[in-house]
Amino acid sequence: MKRTAIYIALIIAALLLFIYFFTSIFTYLVLSLVLASILRPLVEKISGARFFKLKVPRWLAILMAFGAMILVLTLFVILFIPLIDDQISLLSTLDIDSVTESILEPIRSFEEFLLEKRLSNESPGFLVEGLRDTITEAISKIQVQSILNIILSFLSSFFVGLLALSFITFLLLYEKGLLRNSIIVAIPNKYFEVSIAALDKIEKLLSNYLLGLSFQVTVIFTMASIGLTIMGIKYSLTIALFAALANLIPYAGPLLGSAFGIIVGLSTSPDLVTSNDYLFLIVKVVSVFSVIQLTDNILLQPLIFSKSVKVHPLEIFVIIFAGASIAGISGMIAAIPAYTIIRVSVVELRRGYKQYSIFRS
Repeated sequence: MKRTAIYIALIIAALLLFIYFFTSIFTYLVLSLVLASILRPLVEKISGARFFKLKVPRWLAILMAFGAMILVLTLFVILFIPLIDDQISLLSTLDIDSVTESILEPIRSFEEFLLEKRLSNESPGFLVEGLRDTITEAISKIQVQSILNIILSFLSSFFVGLLALSFITFLLLYEKGLLRNSIIVAIPNKYFEVSIAALDKIEKLLSNYLLGLSFQVTVIFTMASIGLTIMGIKYSLTIALFAALANLIPYAGPLLGSAFGIIVGLSTSPDLVTSNDYLFLIVKVVSVFSVIQLTDNILLQPLIFSKSVKVHPLEIFVIIFAGASIAGISGMIAAIPAYTIIRVSVVELRRGYKQYSIFRS
């Protein structure tokens, strides 16, 4: 069993090195596993159906499931189209001179204060002119060619990633148990029982975790849409959808959701005049997201993390920030599933070692 411990430790070390050096490939694999888990029930149902006494081929069932997923994503995008159109209309009617004047006015007031109190020996207008010079210099440094190159690089990386994600997900769905069978074949016979127990537990915990996340997204979307609608915030469904999906990012997600809600609320409310109106709208949005955050922290997260993957909150905090330091946002999202795999492997190894020791004695 000491050799087994060394063997497992080497596998875990190799896995960590692989994740560190090939983060993008690991991300594609994790996302493909998640998509395959989501689409598998639909694929099984379609492939088990018969049309005119003909069974639907599995490859066709997978393509139909992909089509259903694309339809759902399209419906999500459609929710954002009115908001984008509203923002474009707002920008087209924006008075640049009045906006500029509103920005420069507090700067002038601050400048007058400095000159009045003799805190500066500069001539009047030095702050405004300095700001204009800084903005002009920044704009002059912008290179259109560099921006185009960045956009093209992003689009090429995005489509390559989308192609890889689709291909891996298709293989996982088409070859049922492909990844599991590949792992089982590579396991030596003396480690077979321990490894199978670990695989079964990992699959169960990750399945529970995925179901918990789906439940969390649904509850947050429902609460946010109802709360924002009651408060009279425009585009409540769009804000709620963004907030629910952003909440998948640990710790930063709730802040992103509330910030997005405040920005959309302020930019789509032309009837706001005084500072009290703006403050009241911000308070309404923040109050809704505060209730959601309390519900998430007290009810949803303990249910998802503690019950589904059986992880202590302190462990969650440490591993999420460790994932963030390794792979940024992707690492934060994938940290808990990766940690679950490693933790279950170690626990099953120790259990197998104890059973082996009892058997020998």
